[in-house]
Amino acid sequence: MENKEKFISAAIIGIALIVSGFTLRNGIVTFKSMDRKVTVKGLAEREVKADKVTWPLMYKELGNDPSEMYDRLEHKNKKVVAFLKSAGISDKDISINPPVITDRQADNYGNEIMNYRYKATSVITVTSSDVEKVRQLMRRQSELMKQGIAIVSEEYGSNSISYEFTGLNKVKPEMVEEATKNARTTAQKFAEDSDSKLGDLCNAQQGQFSIEDRDANTPYIKKIRVVNTVEYSLE
Repeated sequence: MENKEKFISAAIIGIALIVSGFTLRNGIVTFKSMDRKVTVKGLAEREVKADKVTWPLMYKELGNDPSEMYDRLEHKNKKVVAFLKSAGISDKDISINPPVITDRQADNYGNEIMNYRYKATSVITVTSSDVEKVRQLMRRQSELMKQGIAIVSEEYGSNSISYEFTGLNKVKPEMVEEATKNARTTAQKFAEDSDSKLGDLCNAQQGQFSIEDRDANTPYIKKIRVVNTVEYSLE
């Protein structure tokens, strides 16, 4: 009787070990099968022309009588505006900033002898969607010089010309589609090289769109870029 009970106990333990081993094996295979995925990235790029330009025209005056300097600034402002309008720039695209006058004597820490105490700065800004028209007008700045108006650039580029592309929403759908297709092509090639079959789409993440100058010499041409990350199962 005792031997029989020992035999039954041993049989039960043996069956349990077999079932446990079978379950463990199935668990590992399932895990590996579920882990057969490939993550790829798809890139889409576009080169587009800027559709908005901001052009600050800055000039400066020196003098000792602020009242007289304001009069000169106003006179020159009228000349600059007339120059812009003659090229087809509309009133809505022109803004005249209040002049800024600096007391150079107050800022003179080195006791420098100055012929002119005050420095006045005037900025007229053109903001337009007609980028090409404004660019052509920039080439004619010498006409203002002939009228005694020297357009200058502010230090550190705080008043530099800027170009923008505002039509991102129009190209987004096509670029997202292209990036996703490129990702799938890469995943398909990976599956073929690994003797696998590309399965279902498991996950997809759209990257951030970036807009940058194509290069330093053509800031009016922009490069748009997006990278999508896509995960597929492999069979």
